[in-house]
Amino acid sequence: MIVRITRRAEKELEALAPTIRAKVWKHIHTLETFPYPKGSVKLKGSGDIYRIRVGNYRILYIPNKNKISVMRIRHRREAYR
Repeated sequence: MIVRITRRAEKELEALAPTIRAKVWKHIHTLETFPYPKGSVKLKGSGDIYRIRVGNYRILYIPNKNKISVMRIRHRREAYR
């Protein structure tokens, strides 16, 4: 499966501390083989958006047939706004 990262999520990823960025990248790479990893949750009221917890950060993504679009990478207090 192809994982596509939006420009917005790319900028948010670059702004993270290096240790957190490495953890987030690890989870993004697992999406290539497991689009619904353990702990992924579909967000209520937001269509097909799923989230993965990485410590205090959230990866918001949309899985489709052949690709996964990573939409946001935000701190938990800002992720759902």
